[in-house]
Amino acid sequence: MNLWQSTAAACTLAFGLAAPLAAQDETGPAEKDELTLGFIKLTDMAPLAIAYEKGFFEDEGLYVTLEAQANWKVLLDRVISGELDGAHMLAGQPIGASLGIGTQADIITAFSMDLNGNAITVANEVWAAMKPHLELDDAGKPVHPISASALKPALEQYRQGGKSLNMGMVFPVSSHNYELRYWLAAGGIHPGYYAPHKGDNSGQLQAEVLLSVTPPPQMPATLEAGTIAGYSVGEPWNQQAVLKKIGVPVITNHDIWPYNPEKVFGVNKAWAEQHPNTHLRLVKALLRAAHWLDEGDNANREEAVEILSQPYYVGADKQVIAASMTGSFEYEPGDVRPAPDFNVFFRHDATYPYYSDAVWFMTQMRRWGQIAEAQSDDWYLEQARRVYRPDIYTQAARALIAEGKLGADDFPGLDQRDGFRPVTGDFIDGATFDGRKPNDYIDQFTIGLTGDTRL
Repeated sequence: MNLWQSTAAACTLAFGLAAPLAAQDETGPAEKDELTLGFIKLTDMAPLAIAYEKGFFEDEGLYVTLEAQANWKVLLDRVISGELDGAHMLAGQPIGASLGIGTQADIITAFSMDLNGNAITVANEVWAAMKPHLELDDAGKPVHPISASALKPALEQYRQGGKSLNMGMVFPVSSHNYELRYWLAAGGIHPGYYAPHKGDNSGQLQAEVLLSVTPPPQMPATLEAGTIAGYSVGEPWNQQAVLKKIGVPVITNHDIWPYNPEKVFGVNKAWAEQHPNTHLRLVKALLRAAHWLDEGDNANREEAVEILSQPYYVGADKQVIAASMTGSFEYEPGDVRPAPDFNVFFRHDATYPYYSDAVWFMTQMRRWGQIAEAQSDDWYLEQARRVYRPDIYTQAARALIAEGKLGADDFPGLDQRDGFRPVTGDFIDGATFDGRKPNDYIDQFTIGLTGDTRL
């Protein structure tokens, strides 16, 4: 009996987690061994590139083609249609699809690709308006984290000139959208509501700053053209703005919510049910890649930068990719600060698909109107269990341990995990988040929908 079959037949589920597997259980043969996986040209697609380049896919009997996609919508549509077997996805995409936000589909994830990795960048003219209102340290450098309240003078300048302040984010259900909104709201600036029940999906209802979608690789050019005055995006596109001297990153998402979830590996639920062993083998390969990326205190990052700089992966200059991948982050030109955890791929349980991560994304969907009506705590937890699959992750981890490819100490407390991160109050606004009590969290906000309110 193979690993998947034995688990399906003999496990006891608690919040979707599998019962312990015997060490001798083996992963069954792949039902499909030639696969096409999609990604967007961002640094955090790295686990896919490394699994390919280091032979981890082939070790699992998988022959993979990696294909860059034009944007997040195209990527999701191609996973749904079956043109892609799986893909590097925004963490909010599987949840958003399951709820019918934009596109209705059953997408699942058993692997979180990284933590942190984003920043918010503003145009030079906006930075010039912000900087006089910032606290400076003894060296004359801005004290971080920078509150969005410092953006208000620039916002007033735009208003007096009869213009709106426009900012870009990558997709309506992206962490970038929610992080930018979180930062703005924490600084007393309203980022606007979605009102799908009224046919308004712009996200700009009652907004003081207008947010709109821009594909990640186009962010710097769009900023330089003056179409947007800032953006929230992953790397290397914040560091690209610094290199081109067209903008200044003002805050990273680690300073908005430390060790926040960023991307996931998503597959169509029907595909996963038809190819359980293939899916399991993909997760195993990706786990080994993530471990390699963080191994030895980032000892492999220089090699990773060389790989990612190739045109068929991220295709950005090595200097730009290395600026955030190798332990530092540059804000203003010359203001380079240590950032050892700017990109986290394996440590801090980065790869584990926590239910509470899915719940957090849904709290933001509710806060900004994408979920139009109040829902019970149990509803949030049920939606999370539909999409996030720590049971499959746990099978993959145990198989790697049994095979000697990774050690038990690489997955501390694996058998004790219940799918929820510890309660945290480390957000920039001081709010406290317990994934089991999403409504208590939502009700702490002063800007956004709370309780039973609806537009």
